[in-house]
Amino acid sequence: MRRHYTDRIATIARVANLTKGWNGRGPCQYRNLCSRGCPYGGYFSSNAATLPAARATGNLTLLTDTIVQEVLYDDAAQRAAGVRVIDAHTKKRTDYHAKVIFLNASTINTAAILLQSVSKRFPDGMGNDSGQLGRNLMDHFTGTGASATFGGFKDKYYYGRRPAGIYIPRFRNLPGQPAHPKYVRGYGLQGHGERAGWREQMANIPGFGARFKTQLLKPGPWQIWLGGWGETLPYAHNRITLQHEKTDQWGLPLVNINFEYGLNEMQMRKDILHSVQEILEVTGFKNIRTYDHLDPGGSAVHEMGTARMGHDPQTSVLNGHNQLHAVKNVFVTDGSCMTSSGSVNPSLTYMALTAGACSYAMELLKKGEL
Repeated sequence: MRRHYTDRIATIARVANLTKGWNGRGPCQYRNLCSRGCPYGGYFSSNAATLPAARATGNLTLLTDTIVQEVLYDDAAQRAAGVRVIDAHTKKRTDYHAKVIFLNASTINTAAILLQSVSKRFPDGMGNDSGQLGRNLMDHFTGTGASATFGGFKDKYYYGRRPAGIYIPRFRNLPGQPAHPKYVRGYGLQGHGERAGWREQMANIPGFGARFKTQLLKPGPWQIWLGGWGETLPYAHNRITLQHEKTDQWGLPLVNINFEYGLNEMQMRKDILHSVQEILEVTGFKNIRTYDHLDPGGSAVHEMGTARMGHDPQTSVLNGHNQLHAVKNVFVTDGSCMTSSGSVNPSLTYMALTAGACSYAMELLKKGEL
């Protein structure tokens, strides 16, 4: 690939999987079953890493089967007083009070909780002076890519199942490059390669019985898949609202989601399709099969926006420290704080933002400013 491109770098995807056991967690077992949860703790998750660490401090209280109704606001003190929660089974409501609140219920639910948190000071939802709360909903758009086969390396195989494949970082509209004439921002390409196994070959091998089984034991040709993860721009009309006339079983308003991709995303899809096909052709792959179907919003499970950060309280919900502009003891560090979706998987960014916000909150507490 380097012989053909100077701007496209294929690298191994970065994942938070341990190669060696550490701090009570086992190493990755190369099962490629991370989505089911890792009983060895080799795959990073809150269950394996952060919750045990929090429990070890002796300061963790974990409430299960509990639904947050709203963040409570003290008009006299001009700060959040705590949260009101509902027991999922008994439907009993309980208020919990705290000096500092981190609201990280995931993009859509975080915005819904803030919109439900109404008071004399915030009749349209806590921190919603700008009217931006619930707006600018984003997700990475997927559904465009290609697969192909490779005739070489017939004497090669692989050990185990890697938890991630390859990654080609964004190479469009970067600083110092000419702007693409059709769209702004860009996309990354994710992919993986493997030898065709018995599942892929069953439809193409005739016969039955012992000979059929023997043929299935032989690995097929090498094959590759590449697909785009594109950046979605923040559109004010992509938003969530509350449907107060219809409520769920706990008496909370249902959430309405209005979301659609724009022209910029449609033009980017065309370029993804062209780029993927070109990459596979020039690098020697055969039998290239492209696909182009726009998956609905939420398919990448990278929901972002709805409570975006910004310097101006008139156009944003949070400041640069992830605090509500108008309620300094409430922090939001999940995907709802993002101003744009970017083109990379976002979870590690959320974790970095959370670490920074926690450090900042501790400094303010020590100074007596929270």
